[in-house]
Order: sequence, then C-alpha cells, then structure tokens
Amino acid sequence: MFKRFSRSWSLIKASAGVLAKDKELLVFPLLSAICTLIVAAAFVLPMFGLGALDGLREDSDGGVSLAVYVVAFLFYLVQYFVIFFFNSALVGAAMIRLDGGDPTLRDGLRIAGSKALPILGYAAIAATVGMVLRAIQERAGWIGNIVVGLLGVAWTVASFLVVPVLVSRDVGPIDAVKESALLLKKTWGENLIGQGGVGLVFGFIVFGVVLMGAAAIVGAAMTGSGVLIGVVVAVFIVALLLVGLVQAVLSGIYSAALYRYASGEESTDGFDAGLLENAFAVKTK
Repeated sequence: MFKRFSRSWSLIKASAGVLAKDKELLVFPLLSAICTLIVAAAFVLPMFGLGALDGLREDSDGGVSLAVYVVAFLFYLVQYFVIFFFNSALVGAAMIRLDGGDPTLRDGLRIAGSKALPILGYAAIAATVGMVLRAIQERAGWIGNIVVGLLGVAWTVASFLVVPVLVSRDVGPIDAVKESALLLKKTWGENLIGQGGVGLVFGFIVFGVVLMGAAAIVGAAMTGSGVLIGVVVAVFIVALLLVGLVQAVLSGIYSAALYRYASGEESTDGFDAGLLENAFAVKTK
C-alpha cells in the first residue's frame, strides 16, 4: 500500500515538474469546465422553459420515450466532444513539452482543431457507450448497477490512451480505441488499478481541503460576519477548483508520457523511464 502510494506520488511529482514549466496548461481544463457548463445550460434551460421535460419523460406505455434518448444522446455527444477537444489540446501541448519544446495555448488548440473530426467520432462512441450503460442500469436494478460498474471500468481501461493516440497519429476513433487497448495490454499487466493511483493522492488532498474548508467556514460563522463567511466560502470553492484543474492537467500529462513509453519512445522529458515501467509493470507470480 505504502509502496504504491509512494510510486503514485513520484508520478505526480514528475507530472508537476512538467506543469511547472507550462502553467498555461491549466487553462485547458478551465475552458473545458466553462464550456461544459454552457452546454448543460443550453440543453437544460430551454427544456425547463418550454416545460418539455414532463412531456418527454414517459411514452404512452409508461416507459422512457424515444425523444428522451435522442436528447440525452445529443447532450452526451456535445459534452464529450467539448471534454475530448480540450483534453486533446492539453495532451497535444504536453507532447510538445515532453519532446523538449515550449508549447503555447495556440499550439494545443491548433492540434485539437486539426483532430476535430476524429474527436467527434470518439465522442459519438463514448456517447453510445454511455447510453447503453445507462439503459442497462435503468432496466436491471441493483444487478444493473454492478454490471454497469464493471463495464464502466473496462471501458475506462480500454480507452485510457485514446486521446494521446488521436493526437499523435492519423487514425480514426475506432482504430484509436483498439490501439489504446493494445498498448495497455502490453504495458499495464494486472496491476493497472493498484499502481495507477494518481487519483489516490488527490483524494487525500481534496479530503484535506474539505476538512480545512469546513473548519474555516464554521469559524467564520461563529464570528457572525456575513462578509467573512462569504470570503471563506469563495476561497474554499476556488481551492477545490484549483485542485481539480491541477489534477486534470497532471492526468493529461501523465497519459501523454505513458503513451510515449508504451509506443516505444526512448526518452520523455521530465519522466524517468524506470518510473513509468514500474508503474505499469506486468505482475510476476
């Protein structure tokens, strides 16, 4: 347990070293978050305003209407496209840095823009998977929740390197998913989940921020000052947002570095080859 935590922390430090050289990478997940909120508002607010949700919820047989599935699919499609687009921009910029270059925001957006069509195709695949998993969950009860959880993990593993593949190669979304699964099969072994614990460290960080934030809010409330309470709440929200942005960037940098290692690159600026190899080593009996 402690060995895995130590390795995860080393991976985060290596990714953070890359981030320290290009702090503008934080802009990509920020833009992604803003755009996904805009997309959500664009879908939800008109439906509330028109009272369409009540009419779309059920068909004449008491089941979910086809219109609901169509709207949900379109929502998933647009949301995934936005997320994958800015993630591709982040990974593209990270690839330049890992090659020893000095990327700009324009470089990342240019790379993502040149891959817009494959990104859209991948978004369609992800939206379809999401709809299928949701349908299974709704129709199979608690058993469906277990099945969806297992299938969701399998999909996450299989698609772990799709974005780096799309950014680095001239392939379509289906081939990118296939190559992602193939590369991981060659490198992650049976310990991917246990050793890929980058999220574990950030789980502790978020937990610490929440504890400190809660204590600070309680302390501010005891003073009876509305202004102080508002300031503390605002700082708490900003702190959580910053942690989320940093985690998103570090995950993108790490996926780019892992792809380079998995595809046979001899060197990756800022990452030790032994560290990547140990993090995704094949388990030996």
